Amino acid sequence: MEEVSKACDEIARLSSTSDLVVKAQVLAGGRGKGIWDSGLKGGVKITFNKDEATNVAQRMLGHHIYTKQTGEAGQMCSAVSIVERKYLRREFYFAIALDRVSAGPMIIASSQGGVDIEQVAAECPEAIVRLPVDIMEGLTEEKALELAERLGFSSDQNKRNAAEYFRKLYELFVTKDATLIEINPMAEDNNGKVLCMDCKMTFDDNSESRQPEIFKLRDWSQMDERDVQAASAQLNYIGLDGSIGCLVNGAGLAMATMDIIKLHGGSPANFLDVGGGATANQVTEAFRLITSDPKVHAILVNIFGGIMRCDVIAQGIVAAASELNIKVPIVVRLQGES
Repeated sequence: MEEVSKACDEIARLSSTSDLVVKAQVLAGGRGKGIWDSGLKGGVKITFNKDEATNVAQRMLGHHIYTKQTGEAGQMCSAVSIVERKYLRREFYFAIALDRVSAGPMIIASSQGGVDIEQVAAECPEAIVRLPVDIMEGLTEEKALELAERLGFSSDQNKRNAAEYFRKLYELFVTKDATLIEINPMAEDNNGKVLCMDCKMTFDDNSESRQPEIFKLRDWSQMDERDVQAASAQLNYIGLDGSIGCLVNGAGLAMATMDIIKLHGGSPANFLDVGGGATANQVTEAFRLITSDPKVHAILVNIFGGIMRCDVIAQGIVAAASELNIKVPIVVRLQGES
């Protein structure tokens, strides 16, 4: 807690206030309404002195928070952010995401920020502004100013400041291979300044070679153990809640396989795409990953051997059977090159 105390002292020195906000740094939304195993309620807490901030941090660090996005396992908090409290006059929502319909970046904004944007969209859809951006043209100053005008920033200067934020965030989105940048809220404070109060960013997993400085920031302690195992084996894995483990090559076939399982009354335990260039060792690691899930009662292997050779898959299955002492039924379909 020494670092927490030092941070509080530094903020007080720079801002001349002891009003602080302690924010849990976890990879899950819904922090504000989260419940902790320590008994604390909420992952974003306003405090009024250093001792109170330290006490809140103690009840967050090393504890699990449970939100609508964490599931029953919750999410361990290994870091907190301590910031000066700001007094806000108005709150806005601003995000940039990839949009399949327009096949490019889409800006989603609202004058109603600080709340669940899905709830706003459902209850007041006219409050949502959607602005597709031409990837070749980018977000021009003119369009950024028009957006600030539509959102209703209070002064010409604030409209210009907000427009500048919009353009810088768009540039960040493009240059860093982001798939989402969400500011909620973007706000005007009591002094009339435009502020970005909170930010969520996600990045294209396929951009790691181009963005090494971004991916070095990845906090593996926030990841599910199986996700870490999959990443180290270079496997595309997503855990689900079913009981039938899936090992498939190709994302399209993997999703179709999951659909067929559901169609016939089953429930997939995972999405796992071994890709087209998997080795026998990767196949073995895939089995290790699948069987580490106690919910798995059977495994379905569905391989179409185009680029992927069926004999490599077979070698991996044989190795997995001998190494892992697999005790659940395995159903294998291999078709194609061997």
